[in-house]
Amino acid sequence: MGQDKGTSQPSEPSVWRDPRFYQIASLSTLLLYGLLVLHFDISIWQIVITISTAQLMQYVGTRYFHLLFFDPKSALISSLSLCLLLRTNDCAVAALAAGIAIGSKFVIRWKDKHIFNPTNLALVVILASGLGWISPGQWGQVAWFGFLIACLGSLVVTRAARADVTLTFLTFYVGLLVARALWLGDPFTIPLHQIESGALLIF
Repeated sequence: MGQDKGTSQPSEPSVWRDPRFYQIASLSTLLLYGLLVLHFDISIWQIVITISTAQLMQYVGTRYFHLLFFDPKSALISSLSLCLLLRTNDCAVAALAAGIAIGSKFVIRWKDKHIFNPTNLALVVILASGLGWISPGQWGQVAWFGFLIACLGSLVVTRAARADVTLTFLTFYVGLLVARALWLGDPFTIPLHQIESGALLIF
């Protein structure tokens, strides 16, 4: 007898296969560790305002550009990254950075894809305007090593689809640091310390 195909239900893909959930978990864990253990120089209000502004901009962009549904994951990743990287004494600047990051995804596009990395663009604008700064010295050895493992795990989760871009950037970046140390006669502990930056891993 033939199998009744009409009664079988196709299995729906699990939402947890989305690698963005892994990124959100990694960034959230690092932020909590930074607040509770490393005492990051960032207020709870700045975190709340950054995340809230990002979600609001994502919602406004979704409605204005008539997207099918509101997806908070990408905006949450960008806002968590801003919380980890951006330092400012003004919560309005944090809100501005979140607005620039998420707004750029909807406005600055080419062939239906956003051109710039939202977080990086916001950081460049804020740093260039002198409204904020990045604190590379806030990371401890344990946090750096733990987040390194998380980043490597992220490559596995995403099946290393864009690993060539990441590895090329890291190769050239490390090569430039080593070349600079050799040119200036600096000890290799200096480029090694520059490489051990949580900001670099997030980037």
